[in-house]
Formats: sequence, C-alpha cells, structure tokens
Amino acid sequence: MPHDVIAEMTDGIRAVMGATSVTQLRRLSGGASRETWRFMADETDFVLQRVRQGTPLGLGAEPSVLKAAFAAGVPVPELVIDGSQSDVLERPFMIVRAVGGETIARKILRDDEFSTARTNLVGQLGRAAAQLHRIDTASVPGLTVEDQIHRYRVAMDTVGEPHPVFEAAFRWLEQNKPTSTGTSVVHGDFRLGNVMVNGNGLAAILDWELAHLGDPMEDLGWLCVRAWRFGGAHPAAGLGSYEQLFDAYEAESGIRPDFDVVRWWEILGTLKWGIICISQANTHLSGLVRSHELAAIGRRVCENEYDLIEMLLEGVA
Repeated sequence: MPHDVIAEMTDGIRAVMGATSVTQLRRLSGGASRETWRFMADETDFVLQRVRQGTPLGLGAEPSVLKAAFAAGVPVPELVIDGSQSDVLERPFMIVRAVGGETIARKILRDDEFSTARTNLVGQLGRAAAQLHRIDTASVPGLTVEDQIHRYRVAMDTVGEPHPVFEAAFRWLEQNKPTSTGTSVVHGDFRLGNVMVNGNGLAAILDWELAHLGDPMEDLGWLCVRAWRFGGAHPAAGLGSYEQLFDAYEAESGIRPDFDVVRWWEILGTLKWGIICISQANTHLSGLVRSHELAAIGRRVCENEYDLIEMLLEGVA
C-alpha cells in the first residue's frame, strides 16, 4: 500500500475520531463492495469499512441496523463512527470496535483451538438469530421487504442460460410456498464466514449489508444450506442438527421453528446460491472483472443443481 495513501487515511481517521494517535493502520481482505482496514486509535483496536470506488448505494442502512442490533443485545461489533454521509475519507465509511476471533470457516470447523467453540456454536447461533429477529423494525428506517423468488427469477432470466433444475426449483417453491411466519429484520447472509468465533464460540455477527425485512426463517434456512456447511457433516452450519438449532431458537424466542418452513427457505437458499454462482462466473466471462476466483465459483453451479435434485425428490416423496 503506497505510503501517501496510508498517511492520508491515518490523518482522516484521526480527525473523525478526535484521536491523539492512530497507529498500525493496515488493509485487510474485504468483499466486493467494501474495503476493510484495522488500526489502533489511542491504544484501542478498531475496524474501518469503506465502500469501494463506484459502489452506488454507499453503506445503505447497515450502520443503522448495526446500531439497532447492538442496542437489542445481539452479539455485534459496537458502531463507533457512522460516516455514511461523510466525505472526510472520500467515500462512505463506518468504524466499529474490533472483536477478536476467527471468521474462516475451515479453521473454525477443524482447528483444535476451536474444539470448545464447535460444541457451543449451533446453540449460540440459534439464540443470536432469535435476538436479531426481535429488533424493532421501526428502529431501522430504510429497510424494505424483498420478494426473494422474484429477485432471483429476474437474475436468472437476465443470465439467459438454460438450467432445467433451477426452473424446476422455482416451480416447486411457488407451489409449496408456506404461510409467512411474520416480518422481522433479516440479516440476509447469516452463515459461517460472516460470524466471528473465538475459543468459546460466537463472538459477533458481521456483514449486515444485505439486511432487509422478511420472514425470519430465511436466516435459519440460509444457515443450513449445504454450501455454508463447508464440508461439515451436519445441517446447521456443518456442526449440529436442525433440532439443536431449533431448540436454541425456541429457548430464546418462545417460538418453535417449523422444519418444513425452514426447509423451504433452505431450498430457496440453495437456488439463490446457484444463481449467484452463475452471475459471478459471468462477471469474469464477460470481461467485466477478470478473476480466477469468479471463474472457479462458476463451476459450483452443478453442486447446487445436485443438492436441489436431492431436496426436490425428497419433497415429492
């Protein structure tokens, strides 16, 4: 990273935080729409996320959701600075208090240091999901209800590729759509990889940029999609059973998730991930972004087709 960029960022962070000193500023890996930086301000650890150049919607409602979640007792990083309307760092940003732990699913599922965490994590995720679904929707203006089937139907049609299994899944989902269990704040990407885990288990839920209003069972179904088990043998985050997840959710909320409803959302989640894989591969194939990673993700489409065939046959049976 060029020294002048580091110096400019350091000066900007010092100004917005009113800090005496800002040290150890370093760029971390980030998603497609965000840069992530870690630094110390007056001897305290913080994380900064700034939108990438050309991101049209900025941070959206994420700072507001993060603040509401923290106030509701959901395990999330504490929002310290909401820079979503600031130009001090050129582009919208937010700063949160750093949380220690690991996000890489492979390590969480396999490394010895997380052996205790693995026994606790499914229950903790179930309770955290129930807590986030209790967030007062009125406290987070700007969130909207998303029709997930319509959104990914449009995405599939835009791709313009024939995928008969996905078409069959769309039909099954429409024909078997359950009655909504309610409307709540939904995280939108609630899974391993988006949670910080320490030696005792769940430390924080991260990456709220896809938060919206919807059926709370969407989060539980997404958590159980096979891709987000990362090779684990069990349905809930690769670590536990549906029953363990549902027991924890019920203990926190008083509401027992219906297996058939969660399974419907799991099937929709599998379809969504398959379409996302196609879209990401097309980003590479079209030349918009040349990336071996995006190209490789395209090869995972068939995994989702296989998973959908198994689940749809089970549903027919």
